Amino acid sequence: MRTNKIIQLVSAALMAAIICVVTMTLAFPSPIGGYIHPGDGFVILAGVILGPFYGGLAAGIGSMLADLLLGYSAYAIATLLIKGLAALAAALLFRALFKNSNRSFLSLLLSGLLIGFIVTFGYFLYEGSLLGLGFGAASANLPLNLLQNVLGIAISIILFPLLHKVPQIRSLIQIR
Repeated sequence: MRTNKIIQLVSAALMAAIICVVTMTLAFPSPIGGYIHPGDGFVILAGVILGPFYGGLAAGIGSMLADLLLGYSAYAIATLLIKGLAALAAALLFRALFKNSNRSFLSLLLSGLLIGFIVTFGYFLYEGSLLGLGFGAASANLPLNLLQNVLGIAISIILFPLLHKVPQIRSLIQIR
């Protein structure tokens, strides 16, 4: 039992590092602040593979580290909460759908759409209110966030079947 918790914790740390690196490698600034990136595909995968708790931690911490290292510290706390919540929600939805249908494509697609809504709406609220840009200016990022969502869903749908073939990764996915 203790060994399993250590494996989950180490896997979450590794996934956080992967999310950080992928996010930073292909980050493109958006017009009013922030940036778009392919890291959301790995946020989905973190939730799906590691589950709601460890996946949420990995997604939130990895994405927040990317913000800090890229100089977007104003977004760091919001990113921790938004991406953590998104991975948690994706994990719960994926597990419910996959358990009932055993179709990873549909389960990933719907989980990705849920993440897309949470991330897009979360940043829209954050930029429009707490960051003080106003909702008109925050709406300028909506098309780029939607593009980022589509890219993230595509990445997760492509990579999940490949990752699911690896016995060590498959053992982390606990559909209940």
